[in-house]
Amino acid sequence: MKHRNVSNFLLLLLCGAVFSDDSLVVSTTTKPEKEVTAETETKNDTEINPKIYSMHIDSNVTNRFATTLVTSKVRNLKKTAAETTFSVVLPENAFISAFEMEIEGKIYKAHVKEKQEAKQIYQEAVSRGQSAAHVELNARDSKTFTVSVNIEPESKTTFRLTYEELLKRQLGQYELVINIHPGQLVDDLDVRVHINESRPLTFVKTPSLRTGNEISKNADKLDPSAKIEIMNSTSALVEFSPDKGKQKEFGQLLGSEKESGLAGQFIVQYDVERDPQGGEVLVRDGYFVHFFSPSELKPLPKHIVFVLDHSGSMSGRKIDQLIEAMQNILTDLKETDLFNIVRFGDLAMVWDVSQNQFTQLPNFNEYGNLEPHLREINLPRAVNGTEENIEAAKKIIEDKSRLGMTNMMYGLEVGLFLIKRTQEETPDKYQPMIVFLTDGHPNAGMSGRDEITNTVTSLNSGKKKASIFSLSFGDFADKRFLRKISSKNSGFSRHIYESSDASLQLQDFYRAISAPLLSNVNFKYVDDVKDVTVTHYPILFNGSELVVAGRINDNPHVLNHVEAWCPIGPIKFNATINTEAVSSLERLWAYLTVKQMLKQKETAENAANLTKKALDLSLKYSFVTPITSLVVVKPNQTEAVDSEAAKSSPGRYDGARSAVAPSFSAPVPAYYPGMSSGISGRSFISSDYSGRAALYFPPPDRFFPPPPVNFRTTRRPYFLKPSSTSLPPPQNAIVPQWLEIMRTNNGNITTLQGIYKLGQSGAVTTRPQCPKTPTGTVGECVIIFDCPEIFKDLPDLNTYLQYFCPLNEFAGVCCPPKIPAPLP
Repeated sequence: MKHRNVSNFLLLLLCGAVFSDDSLVVSTTTKPEKEVTAETETKNDTEINPKIYSMHIDSNVTNRFATTLVTSKVRNLKKTAAETTFSVVLPENAFISAFEMEIEGKIYKAHVKEKQEAKQIYQEAVSRGQSAAHVELNARDSKTFTVSVNIEPESKTTFRLTYEELLKRQLGQYELVINIHPGQLVDDLDVRVHINESRPLTFVKTPSLRTGNEISKNADKLDPSAKIEIMNSTSALVEFSPDKGKQKEFGQLLGSEKESGLAGQFIVQYDVERDPQGGEVLVRDGYFVHFFSPSELKPLPKHIVFVLDHSGSMSGRKIDQLIEAMQNILTDLKETDLFNIVRFGDLAMVWDVSQNQFTQLPNFNEYGNLEPHLREINLPRAVNGTEENIEAAKKIIEDKSRLGMTNMMYGLEVGLFLIKRTQEETPDKYQPMIVFLTDGHPNAGMSGRDEITNTVTSLNSGKKKASIFSLSFGDFADKRFLRKISSKNSGFSRHIYESSDASLQLQDFYRAISAPLLSNVNFKYVDDVKDVTVTHYPILFNGSELVVAGRINDNPHVLNHVEAWCPIGPIKFNATINTEAVSSLERLWAYLTVKQMLKQKETAENAANLTKKALDLSLKYSFVTPITSLVVVKPNQTEAVDSEAAKSSPGRYDGARSAVAPSFSAPVPAYYPGMSSGISGRSFISSDYSGRAALYFPPPDRFFPPPPVNFRTTRRPYFLKPSSTSLPPPQNAIVPQWLEIMRTNNGNITTLQGIYKLGQSGAVTTRPQCPKTPTGTVGECVIIFDCPEIFKDLPDLNTYLQYFCPLNEFAGVCCPPKIPAPLP
């Protein structure tokens, strides 16, 4: 068989992460490996799947900034081409900074471009018959990076993906989570984490492996027994290299199939010595970073208002989990704390400790201006977290009464009023906080999302505004809306997954915010510091850390002081200057700057200016962000690479597929977007509300023998409308090569409207009218193979898409009207 240069396409996807927010999944969609014997090679070649013979994950953590390289090496043991998939679910805050594939000794690298430019490059490359790749990240929840590729017979392919992130300190430690799910046993599986910090390490540990979804019942049996080597007081090396036996054992304990191997999270936790005062400032090569987490501080007394959704959608399991979580959260309140409980549905209710019941409020229907009414009805006061009050609250919280629809504005406005009244009566004594939980969308009272956000922000004003922490519970909560409310009101949001451990998720969230140490924190620097990241933070919580980075001239004396508010009043801190940072700080500064600009633009009036600045930095430092994309254009090659949209669960696998030769022979010029070998592909850049986004390649391809000169199709007679005026279709029309390849491979085609089946002639009998045929007239939408007379007018996929029309799940074409074909 002779091979000629053509190009196929490869699809990489970034889509919604299924595992925990801070997880990394490394997976392929191949089925568990089978033992290779002479018999399987001769009798069951199609059942032998590509083998991952090496998977290495190397993470280098310096100055709390982690750079992770994932390398997967795959071998095709078959004598025919087979497909494999490399997939990584990225941490929520990570930026991809490099991707490359090594195929037959050649390395193909991706480059970061502005999103629209990347699309244009991709489209132009495809139109020239070149290979092209494109990846974009459209939403924060888009985490899965996936590439599917056909491996040549008895050959190897290597994938390398690099991403970067700043580790976040919570509950007194940094945590790096690596979620490994190869889908098979791997001969050489190795994870190495290199930690190199500027301050002494206080501990380094590797807790039990996790499933990545819910709390495992086998935690005591899942000790990874990782090797931890303390190099010196500031550096350590952690290595996890389970052999195939341990992979199988861990996999079964974590709930995977026997031969699927390890399927879980490997975690490294560590912390460093704290500066008791103003934190530590590192300076190197014109950049600085300031880590601030003072120790030996007493928590601020807080006034916390729980605003909880009790609408009809919360009934059943969710309300039970909320009650369970609140039982434990209430127990953690201190006597010095104040708290209220507000429920909302159609209306709002406030807990009255004196009556030990909820007081329902009338429907005032003047949202944004309820304060006069609320003052008149003398709402219950906040109460201290005494043992007696906590026990009373735990009893009343067990009430499962449903309150109809979802009037979020009423609940939030009542909560803000309770905060304001306490601030008026006891100025500056309590740190005001609102924990707002809902599982749905506003559908009663004020329902406009922007209107609610703006009204809440306007009401939450004054000397000491409340921090609003939003919890989106379950799949139907409006996460983006809640994130915006919190961002504009000195808080942050979290998503609570609707699973058996939802109660624990709620408790963990509360633990992170339960002990505010400082409020109104401001970082003050000398004049020659520039391009500084955010310098004002509303709250610092116990166990967390504030990070500021910037650029500086030759003056190493960066900091003047940090100002904040503590339980005894205003306070100032001086920082320690360290000019011996263990590595460059430039990328850390760039990363933090881009992250904060992207967050600020969601609520800023000058969004265009922030977007432009974030784009410039993303391009300079090769960060794949919501405003940039990866793109690769390379010459035509001679191996097959195909595409697959990432599954909703990276842990699934569909098995490696072999490239099946079609039943004709001809030199194929080039593969087109939307073509695939056994799986669906995409020919355009798309995203949806699940946060799905795509990266495309047309790389190396396989060739097929030439087709007969007189290729024929056999079809049934046409019985059409008597008014049809065109001639019957020709019976010897040659199917366009691009169309025959797509039909032979997987029979699907991808358009801007979605993925459709090509279908066989006669699969659909209805013929709806369509606006324009290749001849410029109004036509009838038919299966493409039912209109062979226009094959000559469809030289490529892009031309066909101009005349595409949908027929339920099938791809149609706008065909000139026909007269009935004569019966034989």
